[in-house]
Amino acid sequence: MTGWISRIAVVAIICTLGATAAIADDDRFEPVRARVAKALVDHNIPSIAIAVAHKGQIIWEQGFGWADRESRTPADPHTLYSVASVSKPITATGLMVLVGRKQIDLDKPINDYLGQAKLRARVGDASDATVRRVANHTSGLPLHYQFFYADEPHRPPARDETIRRFGYLSTEPGERYHYSNLGYGVLDYVIQRESGKELAEFMREEVFLPLGMTHTSIGIGSGLESHQAIRYTPQGKRIPFYEFDHPGASAVYASAHDLARFAMFHMKEHLSDQRAILSDKLIDEMQQPTARSSGTSGYGIGWGSYEHDRGYHVVQHSGGMPGVSTLCSFIPAERLAIVVLSNSRNLMPRYLSNMIAEAMLPKRESDHSEHDDADSNSSGGPFAPSEELLGTWKGRLATYKDDVPLVFEIKDTGDIHVRLARQPKTLLDGARFQEGWLRGTFVGDIGTDDNRGRPYHLHLDVKLRGETLDGPITAITLPDEWGSSAVTHWVELHRKAD
Repeated sequence: MTGWISRIAVVAIICTLGATAAIADDDRFEPVRARVAKALVDHNIPSIAIAVAHKGQIIWEQGFGWADRESRTPADPHTLYSVASVSKPITATGLMVLVGRKQIDLDKPINDYLGQAKLRARVGDASDATVRRVANHTSGLPLHYQFFYADEPHRPPARDETIRRFGYLSTEPGERYHYSNLGYGVLDYVIQRESGKELAEFMREEVFLPLGMTHTSIGIGSGLESHQAIRYTPQGKRIPFYEFDHPGASAVYASAHDLARFAMFHMKEHLSDQRAILSDKLIDEMQQPTARSSGTSGYGIGWGSYEHDRGYHVVQHSGGMPGVSTLCSFIPAERLAIVVLSNSRNLMPRYLSNMIAEAMLPKRESDHSEHDDADSNSSGGPFAPSEELLGTWKGRLATYKDDVPLVFEIKDTGDIHVRLARQPKTLLDGARFQEGWLRGTFVGDIGTDDNRGRPYHLHLDVKLRGETLDGPITAITLPDEWGSSAVTHWVELHRKAD
């Protein structure tokens, strides 16, 4: 015996909890059930919920483990999980409701729908940051994520203030794909402004209820408190509730059952108890990739897609943040949707989704490799600067608070010495230069309090434009038991004449 109960007894409890929630005993899923039971013990995972829909109906849904360990609340298919970035296709669906009503034009500048606080361009033209480009992560908005915990005094600022501080385009609109939670925070603000309703109210009335998603809400909706899955650290510590300054990117809670229904709507199943809040044409437009994210992967309006190694086109979105790992995916050609949710950070949602897909899909020939998550900008050896980079570069790191002097000395040895204001010199670590972009990390104090006293590194991502290096620099806190945060500012450096 270890602690208060044996490992065998823990597995038995997990299996018992799961069995009560199964919609059907399908032998194809027995290996998945066994793998879940093992993973919950081996990796200290509080719970996992799964739903599988095929040809217009949910054929399997089941919860495993504890939604709330302390109160011994078991997980089931109707447990509300924080779904992290699976919020994006949900928010995008709300956006498209307004597009369908012609209240929003995807190809107009997003600033047309904002108030006093508007996006501004460090490079390029802000009028080229259209609603569509914000939705497909090519507007030029940078990396951004912030968490505001209930046990801390800091609260999310007003949205206009977030836009004022961080709403700068740090690459030219359309120049490249750059995943941005901030963009979806701006989109949810546009929904509120154009609908005249708070986001939670609009989404409940115009998306969740018409689609029969009764266990889905922005945050924890009134009356749903007892149904939530508590977020836990990988070590099993309960995480305090937290909010965001980008709720449209991250704030949705949903059950596996509801997300299966959501996926069926986006596969155009036309369920009798769902209202057609979008036309089939608008649904197709959401799934059409208009930006290349990596490898064979693309991104449309809220949905990513890729070509599976079995020859299937997969539409999906994953989510991950402190206490959250989620995946909602579907294969339109097979009318198959798979949802896997967990209330801790782990790798099981994608692993289990692949297991389920293999059990359900026949083998097909394909010229494509499986979804490539590899960093296409990874370096293959020591940094060797070209002639165009050598020398001294002087300029500024610009924050919403102040401009901080910044100097780079790029040596022919490959060392890059960095001096931020009057702080001690440091080295740019992991320097690499590919396709015109110089990247690396260094340590320095940028003079804002966004990281709330937590240590952070500065992640540089600047482009060579003639005699100028410019682009985003992101302050990312070092991971702790709650996770990390990231806020992005601007660097502009000019080569100093010899």
